[in-house]
Amino acid sequence: MTECVARVARGVAQLPREEWDACAGTGNPFICWDFLTALERSGSVGGNSGWQPLPLAIDGPDGRIVAAAPLYGKTHSQGEYVFDHGWADAWERAGGRYYPKIQIAAPFTPVPGPRLLLRDDGFAPALIAGIEAVVEQNALSSAHATFIAPEQVPLFEAAGWLIREDSQFHWTNRGYGDFSDFLAELSSAKRKNIRKERERAVEGLEIVHLTGDALTEAHWDAFWTFYQDTGARKWGRPYLTRAFFSMLSESMADRVLLVLALRNGRPIAGALNLIGADALYGRYWGCTEEVPHLHFELCYYQAIDIAIARGLRRVEAGAQGGHKLARGYAPEPTFSAHFIPNESFRQAVADFLEAERLGVQRDRDWLTERTPFRKEDARPD
Repeated sequence: MTECVARVARGVAQLPREEWDACAGTGNPFICWDFLTALERSGSVGGNSGWQPLPLAIDGPDGRIVAAAPLYGKTHSQGEYVFDHGWADAWERAGGRYYPKIQIAAPFTPVPGPRLLLRDDGFAPALIAGIEAVVEQNALSSAHATFIAPEQVPLFEAAGWLIREDSQFHWTNRGYGDFSDFLAELSSAKRKNIRKERERAVEGLEIVHLTGDALTEAHWDAFWTFYQDTGARKWGRPYLTRAFFSMLSESMADRVLLVLALRNGRPIAGALNLIGADALYGRYWGCTEEVPHLHFELCYYQAIDIAIARGLRRVEAGAQGGHKLARGYAPEPTFSAHFIPNESFRQAVADFLEAERLGVQRDRDWLTERTPFRKEDARPD
């Protein structure tokens, strides 16, 4: 029988779409062939971006891909949302060269999901070994798999990778019929505050939801303006090109949901979401007019409305943001895995992670006790 063969491609676009997606599955839109190739073809990754696509694929005996991973050669640590700048500084002060490194991720996307794309979990060891070989054969400092789906953490642990833990705020649908059902589970003060925020946010505005064929280039022009403004303030420069949004709309329109706020028919703010099999993923937001609480309305409350209407299990509203807690989003653990060949450097990072983990868990416990749910519902399912 022909053995499996590992290979590195120069982009996901060079691999067969149906074979990649057979490994990626249909649940998470950020690791599907269409999303990753839109990043490549739009110039959002590659070129001078510091994200060089190097997807690793393992071909089975029949020549078809049985496992794959979205690998990127990184020359910086921007757009990752799992911060290793301190590691880079320590390694380079010790005389090492931290960059380039390998990142296994959906670029610019702090959304948990599969990082080992497998037709069968039995191919995980070979895929991880292939990633390690890329690092060692090219004398790289490290490899980092960020925002790993929780069920894949044991696969990395079994291979000896270091596991890092953090938290995000997610909203959980407990079988609500509408937004009022959700509000009924909150304390009286929080319930009243959210109602007031929603009323004030939409005063004089029209809120529209756009997906599929309803999305036009005019909508993307408006959203691009919002995205540029937010990106310039948060990251220094937007990560995604204007062409990316058009390509996303061309290939994944039915998995895109754009929420716009209109004043007299003109968009003044917007929030971009992607639709997964059981979750709504909030990604980007921006505005050209400051309206009190409109950010909360478009990004959090409208997302809850959408999830309830579509029967989705949860809303994931991105990284950071303690203000989400008061709006019904509870802290959930997120995970990353790290391969560091150098033993002394690995031990230093392991010691750091052990101490960090205790702090992260304490913070999450503290936050969980302060969700807005009534006392008997303080820990949503």
